[in-house]
Amino acid sequence: MREQNMIGSAVPVPQEDNLATLTFHPLNNADCTRIDLKDGRKILVDYADMRNPDNPSDPCIDLPTALRQDLRAADRDYFDVVLFTHLDKDHTNRAGEFFHFERFSTRQGDGRIKMRELWVPAAALTEEGLDGDAQIIRQEARHRFIEGKGIRVFSRPGRLKDFCEKNGIRLEDRRHLVTDAGKLVPGFDNLNAPGGIEIFIHNPMAWRLNDREVEERNDDAVVFQATFREGATDTRVLFASDVDDISLGHIVQTSKAHGNQDRLRWHVFKIPHHCSYKSLNSADKGVDKTVPIEDVRWLCEEGAEPRGIMISTSEIIPGKGTPRDKDVQPPHRQAAAYYQDVVNAIDGQFEVTMENSPLRNPKPSQVSITTAGAAFVAMASIPGDYAAARTMRAG
Repeated sequence: MREQNMIGSAVPVPQEDNLATLTFHPLNNADCTRIDLKDGRKILVDYADMRNPDNPSDPCIDLPTALRQDLRAADRDYFDVVLFTHLDKDHTNRAGEFFHFERFSTRQGDGRIKMRELWVPAAALTEEGLDGDAQIIRQEARHRFIEGKGIRVFSRPGRLKDFCEKNGIRLEDRRHLVTDAGKLVPGFDNLNAPGGIEIFIHNPMAWRLNDREVEERNDDAVVFQATFREGATDTRVLFASDVDDISLGHIVQTSKAHGNQDRLRWHVFKIPHHCSYKSLNSADKGVDKTVPIEDVRWLCEEGAEPRGIMISTSEIIPGKGTPRDKDVQPPHRQAAAYYQDVVNAIDGQFEVTMENSPLRNPKPSQVSITTAGAAFVAMASIPGDYAAARTMRAG
């Protein structure tokens, strides 16, 4: 793989005011992405504080400090939306320590960050047997859904109706809080509004949930496309959470069946599951490169726009034959090799959060949504106030 911060041309980010931005935090194999909209709204996609506070050399960013500094600069103590794509630890770690929870009086005040709206997949309400942060988030989601405010749930499987009946409410009376796959999210459905954004939900799919006895967190995770409008340019960003190849295949097949192929196009692709080969082809990692199943190949290659950017929220890609290369956990160099081939074919970029972050002073990576398209910035490469994007997609 490439050396850190050495590949790509350095061209300046256009000097445009009030751009929408995406900030990807270096957290090893874990997720937290901040989306800042032009109208001032802030969306947080997952929260996993993975830094060991007792290790000053930990390469993960101090996530709560970074987020609080950003909020303080905006003179606020809340996010407009916090989306937990699913309840695995690498998407929820220490959330119980950071956020204000309406359900728990012991988890309020003391500088905790408020969530005006909590977004979760339906499985986050219905799953049993949870503990730790996952249980806290589930209880908060249940509380808000029963109260009928401050929450949005994605998909409505039969188990959600059962949950409502057990809690003395009617699913029909909470329908306005539910967004099914194949729909735009209310309030984030107008490219011509000041915020200039559409959020289209691909997953979870209620029919798939109904076919199973238990929830499968990765497969039931929220997958969505966010489209941003800047001037006459639309930039599409695909967030694939931790879904596997079969789930991605269902998303592609369903989108094609409903004529929604454009909802799978991407200029920026937050690739799934920290660069795991199982999101490409769970049956065959490959020796030097993972060959994806056909539907996933279509998504990666046919869905790509020129000079697109693929981002892996993961550890540094291991070299061939190194000790980490034998690890069953992602990232997998074989998957990375395929993604690198994809971006090479479109004159794009394959970026890894931990590769773009200095070990001693962790920094996030950022994508700015400009009139010329998506501009990637490795924040570690910014001297003073000068921002140098290594590559920028043409509109």
